[in-house]
Amino acid sequence: MSGEGAEEGAEEAGDEAEAGSGSAEPTTTANENPPRERQKPAVVVVEPETPGNVGTIARAMKNFGLTDLKLVNPPELEEDGEAYGFAGHAREDVLPNAEEVTFDEVVANYHTVGTTAITGEDDRSHERFPFKTPVELRESLKTVDAPTAIVFGREGRGLNNEELSRLDEVCSIPADDDYPVLNLGQAATVLLYELRDLTVDETQLPDTEVTRAPEPDVERFHEFFDEFLAATGQRDHVREKNALLMRRLLGRAHPTEREVHSLLGTFRKANTKLEHADHLAAKYDEPPYPKEQ
Repeated sequence: MSGEGAEEGAEEAGDEAEAGSGSAEPTTTANENPPRERQKPAVVVVEPETPGNVGTIARAMKNFGLTDLKLVNPPELEEDGEAYGFAGHAREDVLPNAEEVTFDEVVANYHTVGTTAITGEDDRSHERFPFKTPVELRESLKTVDAPTAIVFGREGRGLNNEELSRLDEVCSIPADDDYPVLNLGQAATVLLYELRDLTVDETQLPDTEVTRAPEPDVERFHEFFDEFLAATGQRDHVREKNALLMRRLLGRAHPTEREVHSLLGTFRKANTKLEHADHLAAKYDEPPYPKEQ
């Protein structure tokens, strides 16, 4: 196509595009759709005996970004009772919105993780083995984008073997072999804490990444420290050893800029005072700072 023909074709295409754009709705491509948010796990408590433990679990859920609490055959949860007293701010949403369900409904609608303190030690116990620790469960659930339920059992007996056999995975919290059974509320708090990377977008803690001080500032500190060692009268081989130890120490510590500047100020003042002491000693013919023998 010649240059003139190409220009005419481009104009015609432009006219068609303008004509078609008058009434057409803007289209959204698949790539423009926002990513679907990962579903957070539901928490299921089977036949809890103590309202206070239900409240404690609701509070732990609130702490770690979970809201969907389901209860199988729960006790009465009175608004002025133990459950609401233990729930903290979860009394405002998590606890009053808790849904009473059956165990069968949980199994039918969720990828389920049962919790137990007593596990099978090998593959002869199919209900309780294999099991995951909370950290292993967190890594496993990162690859599961499906409705998931963390299922806790009764305070005294936990989940029985028949119930565990109907669940998809088993999780157990490592504890002292002499007394591995945790209180129901404690177990829920520990497990939900370990799963927080999947449930909490942002915590109250500040950024924990440390930005190491600029190397010129670190080297200035080492120069000040060398001057300080010299002013204290240490022998050469001791000074060299201590200077190396300080370099190794700061190398491991990765000090921040503020930390190094604070140290620079301290050693600058110390060196100035030692220098002034030497000046006064020379002026008044006093013995210098004692040297090591």
